[in-house]
Amino acid sequence: MSSEFELRQTDDGLALVWLTEPKLQPLRIDFHQGKSAYRALHTSLKSEAIAKALGVTGKRKPSVIDATAGLARDAMVLAGFGCQVQLIERHPSVRALLADGLLRAQQQTDSIAEAARRMTLLAATHINQVEGGIADVVYLDPMYPKTGKRKAQVKKDMQMFQQLVGSDEDADELLQPALDVARYRVVVKRPASAPFLAGIEPNQQLSSKKHRFDIYINQGFES
Repeated sequence: MSSEFELRQTDDGLALVWLTEPKLQPLRIDFHQGKSAYRALHTSLKSEAIAKALGVTGKRKPSVIDATAGLARDAMVLAGFGCQVQLIERHPSVRALLADGLLRAQQQTDSIAEAARRMTLLAATHINQVEGGIADVVYLDPMYPKTGKRKAQVKKDMQMFQQLVGSDEDADELLQPALDVARYRVVVKRPASAPFLAGIEPNQQLSSKKHRFDIYINQGFES
């Protein structure tokens, strides 16, 4: 971990402190607080493009590997819809925050805790370490390099996350291993103007307000 950051155990859980930006609040993963909790409690299948992209319906709950879990906000939404979600995160500090956040969430007794209990942090740190066929869908949301075109300021917690993790320069190397693992499809979340991952055109696309979802079909998946 960079000397700019430090993990600290607090009364509210494990926290990441940005030492050179002391005015910023430490980063914790708390699925019961903030936007994560609000989204988990108030979202619906119709309002979440990610659910449609992954093929989630009222009756169909595909198993998912979120291979770029990050703060696991999308993963929590999918788990809230009833999907079993396995998480892969390679940055050791983010993995530690995730493990801590999941443990605290799973110990509660509400609907968010129930969703959290459908989430598992894998020992693997890359999708190429995972055995094929253990999930219906692999979801990829690699960090994209800053382009300078965005007018909106990144939220403070994401500023810290992006500074810690940086962009995924090897993102193109995720697609083929993901296709080898997923039984039915791989879904890649991308900025609207970003090139296709590994230069490979998807079978389908689904656009939302800020992003698009590139959908790569493996076999026999009902659209």
